[in-house]
Order: sequence, then structure tokens, then C-alpha cells
Amino acid sequence: MKLSRAEYKEIVKCTEHLRPTRQCMTILRQRFPNHSQSTLLSIFSLEYQKRTKRTMSWHHAPECIESYYQRYLSEAKARPSVPVLLELANEVDLSPALMARVIVDRFLQDQEGGVSSKQVLNNMLREPSLIPDQALANHVYQCTINDCCYGPLVDCIKHAIGQEAEVLLRDKLKERNLSFLDENQLRTKGYDKTPDIILEVPIAVEGHIVHWIESKASFGDDHSHRTYLNEQFWSYWNRFGPGLVIYWHGFIGELDSQRDRGILLKDCFPSDIVTLCHGTSPATTDSQTG
Repeated sequence: MKLSRAEYKEIVKCTEHLRPTRQCMTILRQRFPNHSQSTLLSIFSLEYQKRTKRTMSWHHAPECIESYYQRYLSEAKARPSVPVLLELANEVDLSPALMARVIVDRFLQDQEGGVSSKQVLNNMLREPSLIPDQALANHVYQCTINDCCYGPLVDCIKHAIGQEAEVLLRDKLKERNLSFLDENQLRTKGYDKTPDIILEVPIAVEGHIVHWIESKASFGDDHSHRTYLNEQFWSYWNRFGPGLVIYWHGFIGELDSQRDRGILLKDCFPSDIVTLCHGTSPATTDSQTG
């Protein structure tokens, strides 16, 4: 879904005081019923990550960590049936999964008498049943399943969605009998930094030549798109020529301003494609909606 900058800013404003729990999506869907859940979640996740980066050093100050840990111990003892760790995360505006990491790390320091092993910590967050304190394990589990921005569950979901988008892209190319090399094939040929797809025969999309396609299972906002341009897209352009970026969860329409310079943005697989047969004659492929 392509949004105007005004529409995007309206959604961002609504996210400013939301916490990264599953309930926040109910609020956003009710407020913006004409926008897809994937678009709303992607925008919220990007905005909350920016918020977290601004406050992370404060939350990780030793005095803050100790305060959170002592409050957790006290509240868990006084109200054993209440999700006190989730409540604490929401109160101080810290991702539940990140709060769980802080508390388990502090717990392990007591258990091990020093700095905890990062591998042990990560294993416990991925599998809370490994935590020797059953009550803490339950609280960590509650934080993990209720967080929509951070944590091992979200990481798995994001990875799966990214893989699904890449499979969808390859399927669409195959449907149109377009010959291509994917990222894995390119790496076997010695390329280190490549787009998801290199077309063996270039195509034209809306009058623009496309040699490569990059799949992004996210929303394209100003910050992420600028970062991708500098770290990926321009280097692809320098090496392979003009290309197409698909932001499957939408983007700010005004960002599609580099078409004349060779980078085209879309929010779905293009429906009308012209393939350059033998490098000269244009021929239109089967143009089913992507």
C-alpha cells in the first residue's frame, strides 16, 4: 500500500503513545480500517525501534536495571498470578521482550556470581523453560508472546515473512517465464553483495528498464529507505544498472523520486511487464495482477 506523507504522519502520530504489545494493533486497526494490518504493524515497529534507540542507554543504566529487578522481585512475590513483568515493561515504555532480557540477565548474575554468558541468556529467552526459576520463566514467556516488535518469536515471524516474500517474487517471475538468478545463485558465482534477483534478460516496468529486483518485507519510510539507498540500492545500481524495489508492506509515495536515476519503487509485483527479447524487441508478458 502506497501512502501519502500526510497519511503516514497521521499513523505515526497515533503510534506515539502506544506500547509494543498485541493490543496496540487492535487500536491501530480500529483507527485506520482502510490500511492493512501488515502495513500498520510495519510502521509501528519501525517507529518503536526509533523510540527504543533513543532510550536504550537510559534503560540499561546500572541503577535502572537494579530498580527494575528489585521491583520485579517484590511485585512477583506480592502478586504471583499477575503478569507483573509485562506490566512493568509497559509502565516504563520498554519492549516486553527487552525487559525480559534485562531481568533474566540480572537474575543470572545472581545465580552465576558474575557476568552471565550471552549464549546461556539467549537460550533461556528462546526457551524460557530453561530458566531455573519457574515463576520468572512464566513471566518471560508472557513478555515474549505479547511483544510485537522484539524478541525471539518476532524474529522468527519476521524471518518467515521475509522468506515468504522472496518465494512469492520468484513464483511471479516464473509465472511470466522470466529468466533470473536469485541471491543464492549469485553468491555461488562469487558476488558478495547482491539484490534478491538479477534478471538475465532485462524488463521494462512503466517505461523504466529493470535489471534487478530487491524484495523488502517491510514498510518504506524515510529513514529505512535512505539507509537502504546508501547501503544497498546505489551499489546495486553501480554494479548491475537500474532496478526495482518492492516494499511489500507499502511505502511513502513521495519516496519514489529516483525513477529517472534508475531506482523504481512498487508495493506489489508489477502487473504490466515488457521483456526485451534478444535485447531489442519488446514483448509484453502475461499481465495478470501481481
